[in-house]
Amino acid sequence: MTEIAVGAPAPDFTLTTDSGEVLSLAGCRGRKLVIYFYPKAGTSGCTVEAHDFNRLKADFDAAGTLVVGVSPDPDKALAKFRAKEGLTFPLAGNEDHAMLEAYGVWAEKSMYGKKYMGVERTTVLIDAQGKIARLWPKVKVAGHAEEVLAAAQAL
Repeated sequence: MTEIAVGAPAPDFTLTTDSGEVLSLAGCRGRKLVIYFYPKAGTSGCTVEAHDFNRLKADFDAAGTLVVGVSPDPDKALAKFRAKEGLTFPLAGNEDHAMLEAYGVWAEKSMYGKKYMGVERTTVLIDAQGKIARLWPKVKVAGHAEEVLAAAQAL
């Protein structure tokens, strides 16, 4: 598993969003980028987190910051989740886990004694030059989107 660090260049990526648009690190240069990694669209914690970021979208826009949610879900599931929840920012799937691994969020997890691989809920704030400005590993959802917004506004 890769580890990323504040001040280091963000790992490069190119993903297709739920609406079919191409999203890449290079394409985001010149503006700040929040990538929040979440385990699975439609689950309770992931839905609350998505609504929190969505509620603050205008404030992120005013701070010159694009928000994107990334999970290992297929694009079709993400499009359904986005439409059902009325989300106004892009979601991107990474079914082959390459980006998830590059950002160090694809990790061994355990539930009821059973080990499996999954996404460690993490958020990354990338500055306009493509460097990692802040990291939030093992995110607790309550109040998280507000904390990320404050960091984006201060950057």
